[in-house]
Amino acid sequence: MRTHDIERWAFTATDVPEAWRKGHDDTTWRTVTVPHDWSVEQEFSPECSSGTGYLPGGVGWYRAHVSLAGLGITPGGPVRLVLHGAYKNARVWVNGYHLGRRPSGWARIGLDLTEIVSYAPDDDLVVAVRVSHEDLSDSRWYNGAGITRRVEIQVHEPVHLGEHGPAFTTVAADADEARVAIGQVVHNELADDVAVTVRHELVSLTSGATHAVEHDVEVPAGGSAPLDVVTRVPRPELWSDRDPHLYRLTTTLSWHHGEARTAARSDVVGIRTFAFDADTGFSINGEPRLLKGVCLHEDAGCLGNAVPAAVWLRRLLRLREMGCNAVRMAHNPHAPELYALCDALGLFVVDEAFDEWENPKNKWWQGHNVYPPRHDGYAEHFPEWHEQDLRAMIDAHRNHPSVIAWSIGNEIDYPNDPYAHPSFSEMTGNNDASKPTAERVYDPDRPDMRRLTTIARRLAQIVREADPTRPVTIAAAFPELSASTGLLEQVDVVGYNYKEHLYAQDHERFPDVPLLGSENGHHHEAWRAVVDNDYIAGQFLWTGIDYLGEAYGWPIHGSSAGLLTLAGFEKPTYHLRRSWWSDELVAHVVTRPVDDDRDRGVRPYVHLPRGWQDGEQVEVLCFSNGDEVTLTWAGEEVPVARDEDAGCWSAVTTARPGPLLLRARRGDAVAQHELTSPGPAVRIAASQWRAPQDAARRVAAAGLLDVGVAQVECALLDAHGQRAGDEALVSVEVEGGELLGIENGDLADTTPYTETSRRTHDGRLVVYVRCDGPAQVRLSAPGLPPATVECVP
Repeated sequence: MRTHDIERWAFTATDVPEAWRKGHDDTTWRTVTVPHDWSVEQEFSPECSSGTGYLPGGVGWYRAHVSLAGLGITPGGPVRLVLHGAYKNARVWVNGYHLGRRPSGWARIGLDLTEIVSYAPDDDLVVAVRVSHEDLSDSRWYNGAGITRRVEIQVHEPVHLGEHGPAFTTVAADADEARVAIGQVVHNELADDVAVTVRHELVSLTSGATHAVEHDVEVPAGGSAPLDVVTRVPRPELWSDRDPHLYRLTTTLSWHHGEARTAARSDVVGIRTFAFDADTGFSINGEPRLLKGVCLHEDAGCLGNAVPAAVWLRRLLRLREMGCNAVRMAHNPHAPELYALCDALGLFVVDEAFDEWENPKNKWWQGHNVYPPRHDGYAEHFPEWHEQDLRAMIDAHRNHPSVIAWSIGNEIDYPNDPYAHPSFSEMTGNNDASKPTAERVYDPDRPDMRRLTTIARRLAQIVREADPTRPVTIAAAFPELSASTGLLEQVDVVGYNYKEHLYAQDHERFPDVPLLGSENGHHHEAWRAVVDNDYIAGQFLWTGIDYLGEAYGWPIHGSSAGLLTLAGFEKPTYHLRRSWWSDELVAHVVTRPVDDDRDRGVRPYVHLPRGWQDGEQVEVLCFSNGDEVTLTWAGEEVPVARDEDAGCWSAVTTARPGPLLLRARRGDAVAQHELTSPGPAVRIAASQWRAPQDAARRVAAAGLLDVGVAQVECALLDAHGQRAGDEALVSVEVEGGELLGIENGDLADTTPYTETSRRTHDGRLVVYVRCDGPAQVRLSAPGLPPATVECVP
């Protein structure tokens, strides 16, 4: 199989009824690179929906011109068009033939072009895609608008594998030997029967060790034949979060039809076993492991949902450095590159299909929990499309060793939203602080929650048919009720959202059911519920990274729930989590006002260091996993006490001139962190971010080296090289490349993302540049000397 990515498209953000025609004139349209999100290019507006980030949608058209001669089509061989995601309601024409539609913006769309190309009147193959995102209150978070994922044309030989290639499964594995199963369907488009030799070659991406096996299969003319192979791999290099070894599986078909012919395709796979156990939690290759996970939405601030792999690599590595080893894809299938990165970096994945089923949830459009809601969204299409979309997710991601569970839904059982049950006269969820009384009480006119059990049973059946090797799970919002209606009995692993207080009693009630924290808050008590109970497999924080949408009200246009900002920079609580999750010795100190009368929990009211007035009362928080810590201010020791509720050491003391220094010790290891009062900015420090060598090697070996995108991290520094205590408007000029966006992470900054300047936030911002070769990025700010970065893609 040969693939040809379609990257350059003509685009217009208007509805052009005749744009489906092959001969339509698109020469005046704007040229864009796909993946592309046009919504994030628009201006923020309070007239748009708060839930989806105050950004507009609309209707857009994309047209691409592909040279047929350049595809190298083999006579009799199939040709397929694959869109990995277009948000949303995509309709596709090729050379004027309407080939199909897909309401879901997250589903892979595969279309057969074989007959269409045979009718082509010339070399110009025209692909036209209409995308419609007019119902802006269709989701509880930002999803963008456009062809937000990669598009490719696949060219096959007349004898070829099925659409999704081989299905690779580890049957059993230990250090000495692995048994792996490879299932596939071989298709024959020829007019004659053929005898096909199928060769599978596994090559380790770490050591180069090779294992191969061959089988023969007879494939009838115009028909297909299944072939299931089980082979033993000696001394396998097992995949895990600590050692994410991968293999390249190359499948070669050989046959004779007048002459010797071959066809081949490659897939990246991993050999591993894993298990969820009701008593001992999660294990990988027989080794117990706590899932230290985060939930992730798809956007990256100024890039919208068209996020290059390199940007995800920077973000994921930051999370890895914190001790994170797992990701929950909230609450829909994500772009294929993200799964491949999780494979390469050793991140476990819970893949999730739906946020709602046949009935819509509340969609906030004028501020979070501000009534009345709207009820647009995927529920409209669920009855017709749920099976196709669920199977599409599994088919697309089944070979990723990182995927450890298929989630059929997130908070489907959220109380009174919209389902209810007479067992509870009043029901309130985790997010209902301001819910009106009428929205909490039982209403017999609402859909009955027992209906969810019927739907869950069907969805679980679909999953087990498509992939019997992984467990089915669900993220339950109201297990108090769902445990009695039979809903939770339909899945193999039960995920609880913010219900840590039920762990002990429900483990007693259901001793054979594995339990998982599928969505959790950041407080220490929620983490202790995992550490102190072996039967809990782990937790997934809401969230790992800030995201657009689910906003509380203008001008705030995103959620601040993350440990990283939209710009991918660490918040203070990142270091607190690192002190709980990382194996490395951690020392990090932060300060905050003593007179802060808000919640004394560490999140979210930790403040970055600032210039304290001498004699001012200050609370100092010391984040460390050391056995002992020592805090000094201006050389004078400050007594600290362990605060188990917050999960750190703390002290209330008087500010004084001089540095604040934290030292931590564990055995012979010592770590320290020093703070001084920042001065005014005197310069811009900027450099291109580069992945560490080992991570870059792993990613490149897996075929994920994302050329063409440079990320420049910028910080304002004072005279002592410390991040400055003031902000500046930074302007960006790019020579030799294209400015993709500037992100500062400030969720209240409604400056259009198309601007070439942006204020720093906490003294930092990141610049994204597309470049095919060397590019120069120049940064300037009033009163500061300019900085120049020479970027290499």
